[in-house]
Order: sequence, then structure tokens, then C-alpha cells
Amino acid sequence: MKFHCYTLGCKVNQYETQAMEQQLTALGHESAPEAESDVLIVNTCTVTSVADRKNRTLIHRLRREHPQAILGVCGCYAQVSTDEVRAMGVDVISGSGGRQEFVQMLLQAYRERTRFVSVDEALRRRSFELLPPGGLSTRTRAMLKVQDGCSNFCTYCIIPYARGPVRSLPLKDAVEQTGALAAAGYREIVVTGIEIASWGWDFKDGSRFTDLAEAICAAAPQARIRLGSLEPRVVDEDFCKRLSRFGNLCPQFHLSLQSGSDSVLARMRRKYDSARYFESVALLRSHFPGCAITTDLIVGFPGETEQEFADSLAFAETCGFSAMHIFPYSRRAGTPADAMPDQIPKAVKSARAARASMVAAQLRERYDAALIGTVQEVLFEQVEDGFFTGHAMNYVKVYARGEGLHNIIRPVRITKLRPDGVEGEIVSE
Repeated sequence: MKFHCYTLGCKVNQYETQAMEQQLTALGHESAPEAESDVLIVNTCTVTSVADRKNRTLIHRLRREHPQAILGVCGCYAQVSTDEVRAMGVDVISGSGGRQEFVQMLLQAYRERTRFVSVDEALRRRSFELLPPGGLSTRTRAMLKVQDGCSNFCTYCIIPYARGPVRSLPLKDAVEQTGALAAAGYREIVVTGIEIASWGWDFKDGSRFTDLAEAICAAAPQARIRLGSLEPRVVDEDFCKRLSRFGNLCPQFHLSLQSGSDSVLARMRRKYDSARYFESVALLRSHFPGCAITTDLIVGFPGETEQEFADSLAFAETCGFSAMHIFPYSRRAGTPADAMPDQIPKAVKSARAARASMVAAQLRERYDAALIGTVQEVLFEQVEDGFFTGHAMNYVKVYARGEGLHNIIRPVRITKLRPDGVEGEIVSE
């Protein structure tokens, strides 16, 4: 059997798709281009209404163009909008859990030409689904999923309902998987989850994310360890002191902000204010000099005034982010923010997103320009426009001339800016 996978959304979805790819290939099946595949798999996202639209567009196209293929849909959109997915003529439907069961249903549907729907109640989940880490052999970095679910219930977010409560990968398993990934030749391991800062909460024994991060760094000293998105409150003095001892920890920290206005943060039901957030920024800069701090920003949240928006942009400049992902607020049925008064018109949200994107571009250029003349260790990944490209420890994209560099780390002296990163010359060793 030949199969082809599509992944929409976050790194957790990417991880889970890779795990399904591994399960299928281990059973003797073959990954193939869409047109040659017997089974088509879509792993969906539902974080915004735009994501939902992308899901529907892709599913409709695949059903229309490949009526004889078995079409399987899983993920968060399938979890919360099962009836919509069923109405699109999908053969196998699963939610945001039970990936191994989903694979088995796909195989049975292929053999017997039958249909299956298996979607549980996410809020009742209490155990972490152990899946094989890593990915296909052509990839330079592997993802290590250490946590699932979220219990924050921010007012704009559907994910706690789609993923359920916090469940954590036991520390022993995390260490074993880290060591196995490094031994398999992966040069970088990305620690991911739905809300990794909450790792260990479900153990109720005092376990903290810092304990996990420290153990993972120690388990694979020869591999880069890159942390996924962090809730700012996890970054404290203890976090910085313990993790700054590890030279293999990538000095790039994605601290979710969402807004730089305290009044908007309160309406979002975030668990910090701007002062606590900036405390984390200052601690990171103190213990990891030159580190890259990246973030997400939502603009046009219900009731956001021009002053609140201006405060948010001013705070972003104060933090000096190296990269910002800008999102116009997207209404999600079933969330408290959807019912809030003073919804912002689409045109205003678009205009604010454009202004925020300009600030983000200026901040990124400022950070990248400061790298000129420095030497960065670059993990090379692929060829683009006659250059090998890869990422430095700070996750800045680097272009350099060379051959045979796939999955190789080389020191590069940065010489100039590029529209999406920097360019440099490999330093002779």
C-alpha cells in the first residue's frame, strides 16, 4: 500500500504525522506522491477559523480528485467538528488522540473498503499516548513530544477542548527517546507539546519543566536541544541557572506573549502581566547573552482599543524580539471571546496586523544585523538558489556556499543580510 500525508498546524501535529509515517513504513507500506497513493491522510488543525477553512479546502480537493483512494482525517478539527468532516465523504475519522488506532483503521478500511469514525471525549483523557519519536531519515532535526493537552482555558482558545487536559511523557521515557534520537544521527532535537511548560503537572509530585529540560540536555550532549513554545512563568532564576550550564541548549526561546497590553491580557485570561513577562525576557538575556527571543502576537482581540494596540507594539519594541508571528484575532465558536462585545471589524484587524508586521520586520532586521561579523554554528539542511541553507543555534536562517553539507554543522562567519535571514562564509577548520 502507498500512502501520502498532509499536516496542518503545529509542531505536535508534525510529530504525530511523523509517528504515523513510521508506523506505516514499519508495517511494509510506502510513502508516495499524492497521485500514486492508495491512502491519503490529513492531520488537521483548528486553532483559528482560517485553519478550519484550509482543512475543508484540502479535504474537498482530495475527495474530488481521488475518489478511489481511502481518505483518512484526524487531528483537532476532526475532534471538534466530526459531523462536518463526515459530511465531506471521509472514509476514516479520528480525533486528536489514538494515533495507533487510527493507523489500524486506515489499513482495515483499505483492505475491506469500509468506513470508520472513532472520536473520544478529549476532556476525559488522562494518559499520555506514547508514539515513536523522530521522523523520516531525510530530516535533520527530530521532534520529541513530551506533553499533550492544556488546562489554561484562555478565552480565545479552543485547544483545551480539542486536546483535553495536561498529560506528560514520563521523565524516564523522555531521556530514553532523547538518547535514541541522538544515536540515530539527528543533530537537533526539538522539544514539543501543546503547552510544554505544564509538563509534570499531572504527576502531582513536584515535577517541573526545568527538571525535564535539564535531563534532556544531559541525555544527548552531542545534539542540539531546542525548546518549543514556553509559557513565560516557567522562565525563572532556577530555570536560567540550571539550563545555562548546557552548551547544547539552543539560545532561542519562544515566549508566548499574545498582547503587550495588561488589560487585553486580562480579557484573554492569560496568567501573567507585561511586568512578569519582561522579567522572563530580562532573565534570559542575563543568562544567555545574545539569545533570540521570539513570540506570538494577537491583534484585534475583542475590545482592543487603539491605545491598547499601541501599548502592545511599544512593549514588543521594549522586549526587542528577534521574530514575531502576527495573528489577527479569529473568532472560535464555543470560546468565551466569541461572545464578548466590541468585536473588531475585519478591516481594522487587517490594518493592525500590517502595522504589527512592520514592527516585527524591523525588530528581526535589527537582531540579524547584529550578527554580521560573528561566527555562528549552522546546521545545514537543504540547497536553495545555489546556496546551502540551515539554521544557527538562535534559529536565524543562514545561507552559505558549499557542497555535501546536509545534516552537517559548520561554523559560518556572517557577512550580510538576506530578506529571510543572513548570508555568510564557512570558516575553514
